[in-house]
Amino acid sequence: MDRLDPKHTAVIVVDIQDRLAAVMPQEQRAEVVRAARILIESARVLGAPVLATEQYPKGLGSTVPEVSELLSAAEAPRFEKTDFSACDAAGFSDALSATGAKAVVLLGMESHVCVFQTARDLVARGYDVYVPIDGVASRRDDHRATGIGLCEKAGAVRTTSESVAFDWLARAGSDAFKQISKLIR
Repeated sequence: MDRLDPKHTAVIVVDIQDRLAAVMPQEQRAEVVRAARILIESARVLGAPVLATEQYPKGLGSTVPEVSELLSAAEAPRFEKTDFSACDAAGFSDALSATGAKAVVLLGMESHVCVFQTARDLVARGYDVYVPIDGVASRRDDHRATGIGLCEKAGAVRTTSESVAFDWLARAGSDAFKQISKLIR
């Protein structure tokens, strides 16, 4: 396994939306928002691209405000979808390809549906996929665990948001390290 390079890694935020977030276990929801903050801000500091999807926003609402603000600051394009895999959203695959990313960090809701199907499709397309377990949620704990397991079976690497951030940094002492360390405390 190679070290994650922020210049060749994209962060994909899948469906962290109002109505979905409202039915997630409170602890999982809080973990996902924290992981999103760490990953989106770290990506912004280090120059990694960020993309986001929203599953049927008419029915499930927009991205939750605390994540939406981070996405706006990172100038992340957003893609509406009705397919479960982000790869099938209009314009998404072309936008991801245009980033030049070889690896993808994938987070969002729900781990056993949209996150899993996106991970499987990205692996099939040749991307190295990393799924931070603190960055995914499902309505039930067993569904979350199953989703993470399915992502691994499909070829994704199980990780955490902090592990990704520090892998991107590779060493302490830089200005980027100081900025990102503040996110993790």
